[in-house]
Amino acid sequence: MKKFKDYIYKRPNYEEYAKKVRETREKFEQAKTVEEASSLFRLLLEEEATVESMGTLHQIHFSLNVNDEFHKKEDEWWNEYAPLFDECAMETSSALLKSPFVKELQEIFPKTLFLLAKCKTNTISETTLDLRQQENELISKYDELMANATIEFDGEVYNLPQMAKFMTDTNREVRKRADKARTAWYVQNEEQFDRIYDEMIKNRHQQAVTLGYNNYVEMSLDIRQRFGYSQKDIEYYRKQVLEVVVPVAQKLYARQGKRIGVEEMKHYDLDLQFLDGNATPQGEKDELVAAARKMYCELSKETGEFFDFMVERDLLDLDARKGKMGGGYCTYISDEKSPYIFANFNGTSGDVDVLTHEAGHAFQVYSSRHIQENSLIWPTIEAAEIFSMSMEFITWRWMESFFKEHTNRYKFSHLSAGVQFLPYGVLVDHFQQEVYTHTGWSAVERKATWRRLEKMYLPHKDYSESPDLERGIFWFKQAHIFGAPFYYIDYTLAQVVALQFWKKFNVEQASNAWEKYLEATSVGGTKTFLEIIELTGANSPFEKGTLREVIQEVDDYLSAISEKELALS
Repeated sequence: MKKFKDYIYKRPNYEEYAKKVRETREKFEQAKTVEEASSLFRLLLEEEATVESMGTLHQIHFSLNVNDEFHKKEDEWWNEYAPLFDECAMETSSALLKSPFVKELQEIFPKTLFLLAKCKTNTISETTLDLRQQENELISKYDELMANATIEFDGEVYNLPQMAKFMTDTNREVRKRADKARTAWYVQNEEQFDRIYDEMIKNRHQQAVTLGYNNYVEMSLDIRQRFGYSQKDIEYYRKQVLEVVVPVAQKLYARQGKRIGVEEMKHYDLDLQFLDGNATPQGEKDELVAAARKMYCELSKETGEFFDFMVERDLLDLDARKGKMGGGYCTYISDEKSPYIFANFNGTSGDVDVLTHEAGHAFQVYSSRHIQENSLIWPTIEAAEIFSMSMEFITWRWMESFFKEHTNRYKFSHLSAGVQFLPYGVLVDHFQQEVYTHTGWSAVERKATWRRLEKMYLPHKDYSESPDLERGIFWFKQAHIFGAPFYYIDYTLAQVVALQFWKKFNVEQASNAWEKYLEATSVGGTKTFLEIIELTGANSPFEKGTLREVIQEVDDYLSAISEKELALS
């Protein structure tokens, strides 16, 4: 059996690749029949998939250890050459759209392939090559800065993911000191964060205007492949979150304050849900993985086969350690038809969330491996997040195997967090719209804007004991702002769909809910976000009344749970 260690990384030879692709593309452009054209186009897609596989393998190895000398050099190479490979892909997309057989090809290939091709030709050009290379370098600088964070606390040294556990400590003084130590690290590196982001804004704005957009906000709609909805729809949705969700979230924070005995909660109190401790997994990493394996075997034949595949091939790296990037992700290695899960376990409930959230992503791409067009194995990002966030709720029936007597506590916190996350998610999006609309702002003005919007969407946040956070530096921690602009709202859009799955599985216990989810996992990116929502039987977040109805259901459910039910037995 081939395991992850046997997956061989080899740097592609760009010159050879470009020559081969150019020759195949010329044959495609000169094809005499639609059959010939479709066959040649598939060859072009296969070539792209091989390069993508090498890029993915490099990114995995680099994120596992950003100090690895070999992959540090490879990262420099990819920063320079990835935009060149992107240009080759853009030229292939352009050839597809200009083909004399384009109408016939639209009958052979999924329509989304043509939508993606249009986005690619709009956003990638030789005229922005230098800018895209510089952008990659800036993202790597941010990633390395975060991954190499070292924070001294109570005589030990921790990285950023490892510090998270102290924010749920039942001792308020520990939480306060831990937050102070973590914030001090951000302040110590504030000039670097400001400089990196300032250069990113200028770079991305220049890309946008060079390509004919008014600004990067407008360009982001194509970069993020937003099919079937507009910036006005996004702004309307954000307004609905402000009006409908924020009051319910504030009610939950007020209830939390009473529960933990803090009359005026400060920012360092927010991660503690219960005075005698948050719900935590009852077991070590290997025990949690074993419980997850049993859970997926019981959920369905398909999920059992999938998780066996992941474990037996060592396609999960879950331990936090020095030099490893923070956060968690799922990616897909095309040539091996293998998902891969990366995480940083830290002893909190987030460890189990990884085994459901990232596994939801991994199961979706595993289920879509049959799709011939590699670029369509993943759906667009907001659709991809439907499967990860819904899986978190689909697996609620098995949470007792992870949390034991903490199970009720976990479910309450998990569902509450699903509501409380929505305002933060749209805040990140709103902040970026402001920043990329006002590209001349100073670092001070950006921070003031973050804090102004934070007060709108998260009015409970009290930074009165932290002048630095009151200045508006909290967003430094949000990697998406630096590395994947305008991505973050996708989580919230998907969460609105996921909460509908929560209801189907855990309230209504709908008999066809799993079949709907399973069917949707297999279509990959052959359908748009709105089409996938329709396939699941859910309602669109942009549809009037959807958000109000969903949040009311959750609010009623949580309000019916007494504090006594949340006590440990």
